Amino acid sequence: MIIVSVVLALLAALGNAAASVLQRRAAAADLPGRTGSHRLGSLSFVRRPAWRWGAGLLLVSGLAQALALATGPLAVVQPVMTTELLFTSVLAAAVFRRPPGARTWGAFLGMALGLAAFLLLASPTGGVETVPPKRWLLSAVPTAAVSFVLITVGMGLRGSARAAVLGSATAIGFSFTAALIKDTLGLLSGGVGAVFTTWQIYAAAAVGLGSFLLLQATLRAGSLAASQPALTLGDSLLSVILGVLLFEERIELGWRVLPEAAALGLIAFASVHLSSSPVVSGKDEQRW
Repeated sequence: MIIVSVVLALLAALGNAAASVLQRRAAAADLPGRTGSHRLGSLSFVRRPAWRWGAGLLLVSGLAQALALATGPLAVVQPVMTTELLFTSVLAAAVFRRPPGARTWGAFLGMALGLAAFLLLASPTGGVETVPPKRWLLSAVPTAAVSFVLITVGMGLRGSARAAVLGSATAIGFSFTAALIKDTLGLLSGGVGAVFTTWQIYAAAAVGLGSFLLLQATLRAGSLAASQPALTLGDSLLSVILGVLLFEERIELGWRVLPEAAALGLIAFASVHLSSSPVVSGKDEQRW
């Protein structure tokens, strides 16, 4: 089932990346100076087939991620979802006809190797299907407090510092949303109707919407290179922690801690270079 979960998570990441590239392509067609472009601020691109295909892919990738969470540990699914950045770099390079340079390919391989090494070293296994409410309370209260502090501090900053701090808060929201979705899916054994009588599904919708809105503020605050490492590592690390604390998942520590930290460092280093690449940041769209 771990293999199935990893494959589904990879498909979800690929779907997210393809949706992002397609919708960027639709929006790029309306940039000022393009043939047939509309006035700045126009939302006419939502009528373009590329944008609609992107929206459809987001729904499919959301379903794939939900199935991945239902079949595998949280500590596996969310780290694997970071491959969205890898897929985005390759797909954007193909769509916008801007081949990645040697440094981008090096970052691509570095992130892939770092992720593979971390998952092999940590070897997340086990876990329960549902989480007792008391366990949710014990984890949600301190995490909500940390998120509040990060958002408050971040709103007082500017530029890259603001993007990095808000990105950390956004990562917390996304990891909690994934955990709530996993818990909701674990309740399906009582019937589909029973799910809608529990608080988890509504909490997942609320936290997910809040995280999405916070992401928009994060992306407007500064460059993708400033926010992406916090988003990537924050989501992965907290998901591993939540998997252990909430779902009783097991990860290998001991002598593996230092190599695991090195693998995470490689992921962080590679994500900085990938997110600053023109094909990922969107700076290439003026040339499409």
